[in-house]
Amino acid sequence: MEERAVHDHDLWEETVAAARSRVGPRQAAMVSDHGLSGDVQYSWSMDDASMVWSRDGREFLRGRITMIGSVDHIHRTWLWSWANDSLPPAVLGDIADVRRYGEEHAFPLLVWPNFDFEQQAVTQSRIVAADVLAAEGLWFQPGDEIDLHFAIHDLQPV
Repeated sequence: MEERAVHDHDLWEETVAAARSRVGPRQAAMVSDHGLSGDVQYSWSMDDASMVWSRDGREFLRGRITMIGSVDHIHRTWLWSWANDSLPPAVLGDIADVRRYGEEHAFPLLVWPNFDFEQQAVTQSRIVAADVLAAEGLWFQPGDEIDLHFAIHDLQPV
């Protein structure tokens, strides 16, 4: 992002609202169409960017994941996956497109490698990222010290 570029807050809010209007229905459809509520187990692998869902020990759905970013509870920060050198390349997917989108539109939250944790900023960034990535939905992996945020793609029944 050029130093001269000025953040347009109204444009950011419009972008978030438009992204929310597209991502929200896709998220709801992902959960309802694939039965991802209730007693569902899942496992994921960053090495091959995959996620598998099961119920009663039987796999019923597979998908591809893109790690969007993480929240560090100790340092209270958000870190974009494109800025995290410790991640396997497979799980990064097209996340660089989110950064490019931020650069093109002068949206600092999409360009800064990390920022102080604020729930609204993280939520907005995740939603815009999911929209830019045309994800079927979002997945959240809570942790004691770090929460992981994924975009879900290419869901296929098993």
